[in-house]
Amino acid sequence: MSNANLLLDMLTILGALTLFLFGMKMMSESLQRISGRRLRNIFTNIASNRVKAIVAGLLVTGIIQSSSAVTVMLVSFLNAGLFSLTQALGIMMGANIGTTITAWLITIFGFKF
Repeated sequence: MSNANLLLDMLTILGALTLFLFGMKMMSESLQRISGRRLRNIFTNIASNRVKAIVAGLLVTGIIQSSSAVTVMLVSFLNAGLFSLTQALGIMMGANIGTTITAWLITIFGFKF
C-alpha cells in the first residue's frame, strides 16, 4: 500500500467521522427545537419503568433491525433531554436484546419460509 493510498484512506475515515458527528449534532439540535411537552410526555410514558424501557428498545430494534440506529437516536434524544440516563440504559439494553430477534426466528422456525 503506497503512502498516497494510506493518506486517502485516512482522509476518508476522518471525513466519514466528521459527517457522522455533524449529523448527530444537527439531529440533537432539531430535536431540542421541536420537542414540546407532549413529545416529552410520550417518551416519558414509553420508558416509565425498566421493563417498559427494555420492551421499547427490543421492539424498535426488532422493527428496524439495527441497534446502532437505535443507539444513535437514543443519544440524540438523551442529549435533547427527552430521556433520563436510567431510561436510556433500559432502552439500550432492550436494543441489544432486540438484535437477536432475527437469529431467534431462524432458530425457532428454520428456513421454512
